[in-house]
Amino acid sequence: MKQILNFINGEFVTTKKQFEKRTPVNNSLIGMVHEAGQGEVNAAVEAARAALKGPWGKMTVVERTDILNKVADEIIRRFDEFVKAECADTGKPESLASHLDIPRGAANFKIFADVIKNAPTEFFEMATPDGRGALNYAVRRPVGVVGVVCPWNLPLLLMTWKVGPALACGNTVVVKPSEETPSTATLLGEVMNACGVPKGVYNVVHGFGPNSAGEFLTSHQGVNAITFTGETRTGEVIMKAAATGSRPVSLEMGGKNPAIVFADANLDIAIESTLRSCFANSGQVCLGTERVYVERPLFDNFVVALKKGAEELKIGAPSESNVNMGPLVSQEHRNKVLSYYKKAVEEGATVITGGGIPKMAGDLNEGAWVEPTIWVGLDDSSTIAREEVFGPCTLIMPFDNENEVIERANSTTYGLAASIYTQDITRAHRVAGQMEVGLVWVNSWFLRDLRTPFGGAKQSGIGREGGVHSLEFYTELKNICVKL
Repeated sequence: MKQILNFINGEFVTTKKQFEKRTPVNNSLIGMVHEAGQGEVNAAVEAARAALKGPWGKMTVVERTDILNKVADEIIRRFDEFVKAECADTGKPESLASHLDIPRGAANFKIFADVIKNAPTEFFEMATPDGRGALNYAVRRPVGVVGVVCPWNLPLLLMTWKVGPALACGNTVVVKPSEETPSTATLLGEVMNACGVPKGVYNVVHGFGPNSAGEFLTSHQGVNAITFTGETRTGEVIMKAAATGSRPVSLEMGGKNPAIVFADANLDIAIESTLRSCFANSGQVCLGTERVYVERPLFDNFVVALKKGAEELKIGAPSESNVNMGPLVSQEHRNKVLSYYKKAVEEGATVITGGGIPKMAGDLNEGAWVEPTIWVGLDDSSTIAREEVFGPCTLIMPFDNENEVIERANSTTYGLAASIYTQDITRAHRVAGQMEVGLVWVNSWFLRDLRTPFGGAKQSGIGREGGVHSLEFYTELKNICVKL
């Protein structure tokens, strides 16, 4: 039986308290996860604080970034191991993990190694009453120990999206991966040791939220800052914990992202992008589209085309060829998604396709599978239009004019992302500027330049990550004034 251990101060640590990890592909037991208690979390934080004063804290930027580049290279060298671990935990197709999760997870170390080496700061000459003047310049210093609380949908990618810049800036980290997807965070500990990362720089503690590793980590006063990706309710709890000690937070939380398809849109582009934004990773993407507004002249054709595309998706196990969709991450999450499928019908939705559980062969029938689902016939007041489902589903609604659809798309407590499809470039700029979100795509979806700011508005988050924007959270900017 695979043992998934904590990683503290460069060592793999067992605990007496353990919990099962089952694969969502067929619900079989694939490992036992060792749950960290208060003692293990304390040890991890103490190791991280000691590393700040040890070799890691004394390294130059070039020395640090050279090590991080080695980490990226070692992930790629062990590519197949990471793909296997990620797919076993999540059930996602190997093609997706190979194309997105693992390459991007490795690239995050290289990207932020380059960013920190090239990030400028400020310099000002200042007049003084005696005429001699003064010089002011800024330097960046690490914020300290960073608590990293990770989601289960893109486990390695979204974890290294935080760990990469944190370490590049000279911080140390204690990572709490989702209890659903513990494997790649632990595997990364082996990589850290192989690449010469000093003990205590990278630590991993496994467990749950309340009265477990998550709560112990976020409430620990030895943690200087907390970064989190996940659902809004959990983010609010973490923000309350961080208020004790006035510690900064970076939160990327839920979304109910709209796509707006104008009648002049290129239908092929809009369908291709919307199929991915609704159903990629079985709809378990924070940036995914759960509301599609289509201008009335195009509405019927769009619904027919999206239905055809959804029904052509191949559902299957990670290793099967040409698979587009795997299972949801767990039986528990499937129950949640199916409750929304039921709620949509109760509220009067017309099911265009899907709405249930697909029939799978053999032991796959025990997995957490659901059908890709499309609804019409509901309005903006419906539960399906307001609450994040986080599954492979979308509600399509017609609209009649630009001002109407802008108001409707913005009528949500969330504000993460939006997509706009039109061939009128003036309209594209005009509408994009009025979206109350952190990220807008025009005639595309999920194109990500990692130098650009990423984050949400309203209840979708606080702060921005990406490129130099990550440095604002992971460093303290200090001004030094020198009297001449």
